[in-house]
Amino acid sequence: MTTVEFHTGVDEPLAHACRWLRARVDRGGRAAVVGPSDTLARLDQALWTFDALSFVPHRRAAQAVDEPAWARTPVWLLDEPAVAARGNGRPAVVLNLGETALADPASWERVVELVPGDAEGRQAARARWRAYKAAGWQPADRPAADVED
Repeated sequence: MTTVEFHTGVDEPLAHACRWLRARVDRGGRAAVVGPSDTLARLDQALWTFDALSFVPHRRAAQAVDEPAWARTPVWLLDEPAVAARGNGRPAVVLNLGETALADPASWERVVELVPGDAEGRQAARARWRAYKAAGWQPADRPAADVED
């Protein structure tokens, strides 16, 4: 069953995403990240530079993901969730950096949303929470400081 969780108290969403992704990869996990193209471009850059002593292996795709190298890559940056067809070795967890709720959360085992500290970001997160609730999901609240994976 899919779980939907909101990481609350996130002052810097890209920095939090980098730390969260590094923690997942360090524990042998994998994740897809979806969001607007400009946000993914900034995350792509941040994953190369946020920590001089570590690297988070990742790839970015705007089109179909079907080559074998993708199955070996722990972090996928996807302009559209549908780019990663089910069953092709894609990660089971998705981090949504977009403004709207995912249209098909059931295609993932776990959906992670971030709640930024600014008023506009909180408002968008509340709208996503309501969208998931209206679709029958029971989102969970996790303080960002307590999130390890």
